[in-house]
Amino acid sequence: MIKPVTCCVLLAGGFACATALAQSATAPTADTLSPAAQSQSWQQAAAKFAPQRKAILDRIAKAADQGPFRSDWTSLEKYRSPAWYDDAKFGIFIHWGVYSVPAFGSEWYSRNMYQQGTKEFAHHVATYGPQSTFGYKDFVPMFKAEHFDPKAWAQLFHEAGARYVVPVAEHHDGFAMYDSALSDWTAVKKGPKRDVIGELEHAVRAQGMRFGVSSHRAEHDWFFDGGRRFDSDVNDPRNAELYGPAVAHLSTDDDQNLAEDWTYVSQAWLDDWLARTAELTDKYHPDLIYFDWWIGHPTFRNTLPTFLSYYYNEGARRDGVVVNYKLGDFPDGAGTLDIERGQLRGIHATHWQTDTSISNDSWGYIEHDTYKSPTFIIHLLADVVSKNGNLMLNVGPRADGTIPQGAQDTLRSIGRWLKANGEAIYGSRPWRTFGEGPTEVAAGTFQDTKTKPYTSEDFRFTTRGDKLYAIELGWPDKGETTIHSITPDDKVTRVESVADGRSLSFTQDAGGLHLRLPSRPIGSDAYVYRISFSTPNSIKAAP
Repeated sequence: MIKPVTCCVLLAGGFACATALAQSATAPTADTLSPAAQSQSWQQAAAKFAPQRKAILDRIAKAADQGPFRSDWTSLEKYRSPAWYDDAKFGIFIHWGVYSVPAFGSEWYSRNMYQQGTKEFAHHVATYGPQSTFGYKDFVPMFKAEHFDPKAWAQLFHEAGARYVVPVAEHHDGFAMYDSALSDWTAVKKGPKRDVIGELEHAVRAQGMRFGVSSHRAEHDWFFDGGRRFDSDVNDPRNAELYGPAVAHLSTDDDQNLAEDWTYVSQAWLDDWLARTAELTDKYHPDLIYFDWWIGHPTFRNTLPTFLSYYYNEGARRDGVVVNYKLGDFPDGAGTLDIERGQLRGIHATHWQTDTSISNDSWGYIEHDTYKSPTFIIHLLADVVSKNGNLMLNVGPRADGTIPQGAQDTLRSIGRWLKANGEAIYGSRPWRTFGEGPTEVAAGTFQDTKTKPYTSEDFRFTTRGDKLYAIELGWPDKGETTIHSITPDDKVTRVESVADGRSLSFTQDAGGLHLRLPSRPIGSDAYVYRISFSTPNSIKAAP
């Protein structure tokens, strides 16, 4: 009897020892390791990719200035967005990754599950257990994408009327959705075991749409810093390749004022960022690259020009490429401004973009999310295009690769409207004024849902060729409407409904252009009138 007891004790002792070792490996390191030491832990974990990284960096150094752009801001300020992008007007953004597995809170679950006091932290512990035994890395095998059909996705986006598609190639979580030679934590090597970005590129281009990628790698420097403050798997050096440096995020102004962000960034991190981003362009030749806000951190300012000249010069050998940046991240003119979930009050001198999500609570898929109406999106599109912009609309697929039906329904409704009225959108340019009406737009970032509903007195204007398009954002009750911005000097010769081609009766006086309309709406959501003039100056676009 003693022998079994002894074995039992020894087994228990061995188990206890293993547990103690595991706890030791996951013990907090926020106060015991300096930021440089934290970064060094990641560097050691990623050291095996040093030869591949060096080869890419050497290639960039030789090619960066081979073309019309040099790797300095003075040269890069001469950039202009290409005609294909200015004409496209409507694109699709895709947030899909490991964060789609927990499907809770938002696509920032990977960070917030390590932020003590958040709903994600509490949910994680209650659902999966403590972060020391079940961390973010443990969601990766659960991300199987078993129903991912890139051809079906591309077909849906084409039906929605999109002209370009931009999936997130790597989110802040550090998991690459593409075939990277610089990481083991990729969708090719783990999880789905598929080159998601490569498959999407082929499917999207086969539908005649442009293809882009989004990189949020810059933020990964600090994204998992919360895990260093308590017992979690972020502290285990064996996980450093995925979790990155996880240095403390020292932001003083809710992330927006990067000049007051004192987060540690090593030169090794900047080199790796440059190599990974160039790897994306070399493998998939995207027509567009979208960067999130932290690319504007001051430490990136000497590295960014090298990448931009490398990419812009490569793009100049085809028909031009686009880099989206947030306000203040680049000097004016060095890229294409993106206003996240926001609008402008007036016409912007150069082409710009807004991006927002079709869902209301998250960019990535979460359970029980709700979706914006087609009318809301169409009105947003009309407003943005009238001000010289593009709309990039995000969808968040489930972890299994299916797109929620609510999102599909909205996309197809947008597509039906664009099929009937797209001549007022695609290839259009702003008029002398963007619009008229009583509804004021809530301008700025993260304001897109704060604008009050539009009325039948709200119009947005675009031009194309020798035609003016007036987009009415509501249907009038009395069978008539007035466009006040069209004066008697603008000699109108013809007005037609774009949706069905019928001619509309009209009169002109000092009060504007008065249209007589049918009692029932022509189409849905927004109503477009094609207006012809006898005087060429009336169609002159905004300078």
